[in-house]
Amino acid sequence: MVAVVFIFRLLMVLVASCALATETDTARQQRMQWFQDAKLGIFVHWGIYAVDGIDESWSFYNGYVSYDDYLKQLDGFTAAKYDPQAWAALFARSGARYAVLTSKHHDGVALWNSEVSELDVVERTPAGRDLVGPFCKALRERDLKVGLYYSHLDWSHPDYPHWTREAKRYTDDPQRWARFLRFHRAQLEEIVTSYEPDLLWFDGDWDYGAERWQAGRLRERIDRWLPKVIVNSRLNGFGDYATPEQGLPITRPPEPWWELCLTMNDSWGYQPNDTNYKTANQVIRIFVDCLDMGGNLLLDVGPREDGTIPPEQVRILSELGRWIRKHDEAVYATRAGLPSGHFHGPTSLSADQKTLYLYVPHEPRGPLALKGIKNAVNRIRVVGNGTKLAWQIKMKQYWSSVPGIIYIDVPAQVLDEQVTVVAVLLDGPIELHREDADGAP
Repeated sequence: MVAVVFIFRLLMVLVASCALATETDTARQQRMQWFQDAKLGIFVHWGIYAVDGIDESWSFYNGYVSYDDYLKQLDGFTAAKYDPQAWAALFARSGARYAVLTSKHHDGVALWNSEVSELDVVERTPAGRDLVGPFCKALRERDLKVGLYYSHLDWSHPDYPHWTREAKRYTDDPQRWARFLRFHRAQLEEIVTSYEPDLLWFDGDWDYGAERWQAGRLRERIDRWLPKVIVNSRLNGFGDYATPEQGLPITRPPEPWWELCLTMNDSWGYQPNDTNYKTANQVIRIFVDCLDMGGNLLLDVGPREDGTIPPEQVRILSELGRWIRKHDEAVYATRAGLPSGHFHGPTSLSADQKTLYLYVPHEPRGPLALKGIKNAVNRIRVVGNGTKLAWQIKMKQYWSSVPGIIYIDVPAQVLDEQVTVVAVLLDGPIELHREDADGAP
């Protein structure tokens, strides 16, 4: 009898554990929902490095300039024309649903009045004021989600072990590391409790592993501060989503949520000598590839030291916004598209899986070909135009379960100047044929 009771109680514990896991997964899905639906965010790299137009933090770390010369830029950082409302308006026009500001990069210069450090723009620069709070307020007035970037490491802090590659590395000193962690947690608590961001974008976790950073305990603390906050992957395995940087994934990442962070030219911060800008067409096509694989794009801008955004970047954002407004149904809340082989180009699906979106970056030389769709097609139209398109089904044999090829005619007059989007409305959630031609799996 005792054994039966023990087994019964053990089963109840297992059932409760499974239910808790399900609830946790459901809660996480709900917390991540806005991020998954948003698709486009704007990354803002702004700091004293914009004064001379040099690499943020890395310029002194790599020995391109001395640390002292790097910090001399504090005297030239004015934020004289900083207009967060104008930023937010531009980001909203671009089609973005969230934006992320570098509250503190690896150089340790905070953009807010930090109580635990004198190295901030309020105390040390002509700007003389908090720059983070107005950014958050302006975004929220436009219904944009607020993200704050924060570097774990700090190459200006006396207790951080690695200052520069040329400097002699400190011996392992537990007391020094403990002091740095207290500073690190105190700064994080400042931005989390003062600004209540929707997203924390960490960086600089590479020097040490999760145990030394106490990443698990930090995540627990963050969740107590802000239970609904989203955290990127740069927390030694305790984040919510992957962050590939600069390189567009070739195949779909295995993580359910991910975000490509990308510069418009080759620099994160403002560098006037870097004129290697991507065209609006290239940016839109990269964005479409992110949609195809179910991810987001976090597109970077680098304001000048006075807070103005370079016109080249404004033009790219404006054209991206025009394209998104025209094709918004094929952008927001979409999910990853078809596996390779069904269509020669990127695709995505509506959340209910009943509409397939085909992205066409070139003028077609003949009809589009869509393969392996088991569903009946109700209608095909051009997104943002409304034109209904004619289609034919070829190679469908009455005796075979293999679907025919759907050929879709797209006339030249309906093409978008960047990327055309065709919506294929199906008779139900999409069903794919994924077998060999003879029907064998």
